[in-house]
Amino acid sequence: MIILATAALAVAASASPAVKGAAVPQWQDCGDGLQCAKLSVPVDWARPHGPRTEIDLARMPAQDPQHSRGFLVVNTGAASTVQGVRAQPEGVSELARWFDVVLVEPRGIGDRGSAAAVQCAVAQPDPLRLVLAQGRAGWRAYARDNAAYDRSCRAAAGPAYDGLTSWQVAHDLDALRAELGEPRLRYFGSSYGAVYGQAYMELFPHRVGRMYLEGGPDHTEPDLAQRLTAQARAAEGQLLSFRDWCRRHLGCPLAGADAVEVYDALTRRTPLHAGPGRTVSARRLAAAVHAGLAPGRWPELARAMSEAREGDATKLAAMASEGRKGGGVRESDASEDREGEGGAARLSAVGAPATVAGAMLCHDFMPAVPAYRRFLAMETRLREVAPRVGWVSGRYEVARCLGIPRKDAPSWPPHVPAPRHGPTVLVGIGRLDPGARPVGDIPGAVVLAHGDGRDAYLLQGVSRLRAACLRTHVHDYLVNGTLPQEGTDCPGELTAGMYS
Repeated sequence: MIILATAALAVAASASPAVKGAAVPQWQDCGDGLQCAKLSVPVDWARPHGPRTEIDLARMPAQDPQHSRGFLVVNTGAASTVQGVRAQPEGVSELARWFDVVLVEPRGIGDRGSAAAVQCAVAQPDPLRLVLAQGRAGWRAYARDNAAYDRSCRAAAGPAYDGLTSWQVAHDLDALRAELGEPRLRYFGSSYGAVYGQAYMELFPHRVGRMYLEGGPDHTEPDLAQRLTAQARAAEGQLLSFRDWCRRHLGCPLAGADAVEVYDALTRRTPLHAGPGRTVSARRLAAAVHAGLAPGRWPELARAMSEAREGDATKLAAMASEGRKGGGVRESDASEDREGEGGAARLSAVGAPATVAGAMLCHDFMPAVPAYRRFLAMETRLREVAPRVGWVSGRYEVARCLGIPRKDAPSWPPHVPAPRHGPTVLVGIGRLDPGARPVGDIPGAVVLAHGDGRDAYLLQGVSRLRAACLRTHVHDYLVNGTLPQEGTDCPGELTAGMYS
């Protein structure tokens, strides 16, 4: 069960009068076929009459307003749900056949140009830096820059910064539910949006309606070493799935070759030539392939590995940073000759404006980040169980919170248990999602397994796979309440369509 707040505080703040602290949203046209509004909520729901903050909403009206079945609240887990849907509306637009779709941002994140979006003066450092760092100096430099990011976000957000937790977002969702006039929350949450959904289940189990959660990160294992081991093994398994996929598709540039053997051969040849004055080390090679194992990038990874095998690793050199967008680092800034450098001031001037998105996870699930020598011992074990690319997961995971001070509250406080007789929800689990969470701890959950990776529903929509097995089952549940039969397993329809 996701763990978000002490039981006493959660019970006190979940009382229904707190919902009255919200203000009714007023919808106005805001482009791209959307209507936007802001919802005013308390900074801290435990103090509903204290300072307030705003969250951004956007409404995609039902295609047939007279036959709308009500509101469906959506959070895609992206840095900004509203901006993501503006860019790729096909991901959720089919839901407007039946519902008025309400896109909700977590507090601190907002639509383009919105005052609700907290702009940090310093960007979070690219986790690739920690992957490439081979000594203590690089580890310490990364920690300093991540701490600078945290301080700048705290300064920008002011008193609202400590309220950037999924526990508070769950209360915001309940306020939104009440203002929409819905007796129960009908909700779609993908990736980190699934965390907000489960937080809502814990705090408001009797107000949960039909809810689909997909690809939520797994933080049920409090032991960091065991969690990293599971992630490393899953990532190594993705490499084997990529190999098998490439073998089955004649259009794959590596068809006829074993992708794992190609990777091993490239590793033995490192450093690889990657254009004038540039090379790819074994570490960058592992990071690049690790980033390319997201199923949607398999064709790109196959081409990059094929070109590297022929002597040009330029595309592989770019893949690692491109796979970790949002860190505010240009590709050239992460090259091996700068592995140990700091540079928080330099980071703030590069790329998109820095947001508080990177801090939310540390506020929710602040791990006890190990000291440098202890982590090296953990990494040695990761290399034993996942020697090719899986071990890279450890550095990416630790990079999230390295250098950010732990809050006074314990990292794993008691959760608010959802009753066993609570509502049944549908949970999507992708076999190609190394971060997918187990669902045995979600009371009443029905699993819909599928052969694609994280955000499969959204990506299938963007790819216009309207009749996909996954989407059909999700729609049947959200619209009619019909759950798939136990053991239902949808194929990997995104990967099947590549090179076909």
